[in-house]
Amino acid sequence: MKKTLYSLMLSEDVVRAVDERAHQLGLSRSGLVNQILAQSLSVATPESRINDIFQQMEALMAPVKELVPFFAPNSPTMSLKSSLAYKYRPTVKYEVELSRGGEGKLGDLSVVFRTQSAQLIADMTDFFRLWVGIENAHLAPLLGARLECALYEGKFLRPIPLPCSRNCSAQDIAQALSQYVQLFDRLLKGYLSGDLSPQDVEKAYCEDLKTRTLYL
Repeated sequence: MKKTLYSLMLSEDVVRAVDERAHQLGLSRSGLVNQILAQSLSVATPESRINDIFQQMEALMAPVKELVPFFAPNSPTMSLKSSLAYKYRPTVKYEVELSRGGEGKLGDLSVVFRTQSAQLIADMTDFFRLWVGIENAHLAPLLGARLECALYEGKFLRPIPLPCSRNCSAQDIAQALSQYVQLFDRLLKGYLSGDLSPQDVEKAYCEDLKTRTLYL
């Protein structure tokens, strides 16, 4: 949503109250005024859509014991924590960061892990490479473009493409993202435990792909 600079004449008391409230919410003065006016006039903003998506995801994830979601209102990022079935129960954190528009993508999914185990790092790196290969073989043709993922020290980054249908609701996106993160988490854990081979992971991914109504 394009933003333009405007001049407004406002009461000092109103501005003071706006600034106090903006500080409490972690917003700028302009951000809060924009939010208040949008809510008052029933105008959807990128920020309100992101909040709607994360609220829907939080509700969808509530029954899922393996993933613990957290997000702060007005934040573009939601985190979901999961424990790996590995020797000392290391954790992995999924961070869903949604863009406010103009970036040419819906956002990014980051998989953040902290470990000193060289073996676990090697196994997770192998899984990430396997995952990228599977997605570019099976999902990329449906998207019409390859997924340009990146692997850093302790972090795997995967872009979330814009849905092919621009008319999908916040609930549609929330459900697609929730199901994707759950799939990734389940197959990652199965691979690390040795219960799933690379062929098993690819087969499970392809079976899940057939059931998706929204490709992200």
